[in-house]
Amino acid sequence: MDATRGSPWLWLRMALVAFVLAWILGPRALRDSVPILLVFLLALGLEIQFLVSALRGGGSSRTPDRGPQPVDREWYGFDDHEDDDEGGETEPADWSPTPPRGHPLRNFGIGIAVIACLVVAVMLVGRDTGWAAIPGERRAEAVARFSDEASRIAGKPVAIRCDEARDYVGAVQHADGVAAVGGDLAIVTPEVCNDLYHLAFEHETNGVRTGRAIAVLAHESWHMRGEADESTAECYALQSGITFGERLGLTQGRALQLMRQQRIENALRGADTLEYRLTAECRDGGQLDLDRASSTFP
Repeated sequence: MDATRGSPWLWLRMALVAFVLAWILGPRALRDSVPILLVFLLALGLEIQFLVSALRGGGSSRTPDRGPQPVDREWYGFDDHEDDDEGGETEPADWSPTPPRGHPLRNFGIGIAVIACLVVAVMLVGRDTGWAAIPGERRAEAVARFSDEASRIAGKPVAIRCDEARDYVGAVQHADGVAAVGGDLAIVTPEVCNDLYHLAFEHETNGVRTGRAIAVLAHESWHMRGEADESTAECYALQSGITFGERLGLTQGRALQLMRQQRIENALRGADTLEYRLTAECRDGGQLDLDRASSTFP
């Protein structure tokens, strides 16, 4: 087997295994900032690239000729017959076995098996991480706390539910939260609940994700208050998020910083979320300013 040809597969798998172990055993910030699915998709893409490259260069490998080359015979007068007579034995022409045609496919199969094993490992460990890993009593306490905070914003008693089954929100539904306008129930993703839990109960923040969780819960609370327009609800949510974040343990300066980051994120959203885009009136002293006497506008 040619070591240089096999090394890309070897190094890829070693790096993949090392990163997945670091992702599983490392800090929560790594798991929150790097989507493990993206890592697996990149690894799969590289495996396919290696396979295609190997098959395109397929066929029997050309064995190097270790004997005198034509230019050597021309310049120095080497004679193959003399070399054979003096040596007594003729060196076999095929000095190394030719790699079989199935070798690239075998390597690809091994790579897929490694990726599959790592996916299973992440799925098994995932059962004991995130929102699902929090004890039931603590989750119930957290949901009650989130409901109380949402009720403050909505101006009436409302409830928050963490959609652990992902029936209503999540990547498939392209939403982190949902609530009926004027209703009394908001459903948010387990990730939102988990980030809010770590802020309120563990006093841990995760940058943009913490800010996003605050903004999502505040946004859905404004819908339950009766605001139907997505852009207006978003503007109100960023303002309410400052006080909301303070009640969960942030300083006013940190809460303001996170909401301003969310304002930047809002401006960078794609065309499929234009209804959430903030308008020119969402500014300090604008028509959507909830407290014109205050200068702490996000």
